[in-house]
Amino acid sequence: MHTSHPGNVGAAARAMKVMGFADLVLVQPRFPDVLSQEETVAMAMGSADILARARIVGSLAEALEGITYACATAMTPRDFGPPTFAPRERLPALAQEGQRVAFVFGSERYGLANDDVYRCHACLSIPTHPTYGSLNLAQAVQLLAYDWRQALGGFDVQPRTADPERATLPEVMGALEHWRAALEAIGFLDPAAPKRLMPRLQQLLNRAQLTREELHILRGIARAVGRGSPR
Repeated sequence: MHTSHPGNVGAAARAMKVMGFADLVLVQPRFPDVLSQEETVAMAMGSADILARARIVGSLAEALEGITYACATAMTPRDFGPPTFAPRERLPALAQEGQRVAFVFGSERYGLANDDVYRCHACLSIPTHPTYGSLNLAQAVQLLAYDWRQALGGFDVQPRTADPERATLPEVMGALEHWRAALEAIGFLDPAAPKRLMPRLQQLLNRAQLTREELHILRGIARAVGRGSPR
């Protein structure tokens, strides 16, 4: 409602896209060309498609056409109006109701007018520190978009690295034999009285669950130790 900063529009579009939402409606923004302004596009960062589909309308009633459940977002307590919930208190149940849901945000300077809040079925208040609860508009959009996506089921985390290839037991045994020779070469291990050094190293490597690359590093160290020994 009455957005005044183009950067917030772009950042809000980005916040929506990363959570899988695309229906952005602006009600009487300060700048009629806000969707195409340079700052808006720059802050959108790859979500230009959201801006391209966004609509600018003249009233909240137009913006809520087809919506069956509207959530106002407000920090300031009111003595009259819809019930107020924390997002995670209300959204999981709302996601199960099959409603067409809209989240209504106010202007950066004044928030939502009382009449706009009265149009809504519920008011969502993001829990913040009691002495300072002022959120940037785009930040508020991101937080609610995240909570709504989680209520709808969320997305799986995509792995960024391949699963490590664990060293096999024979490979670990081979590395231990390599280390035995290196330790004998530098005089750390007495082959006549080895005691329990090698079994303890065996247990250490077993607990470590080394990858093949890590085992190769240890064998490289043993090789360098052997080359540098006076024997």
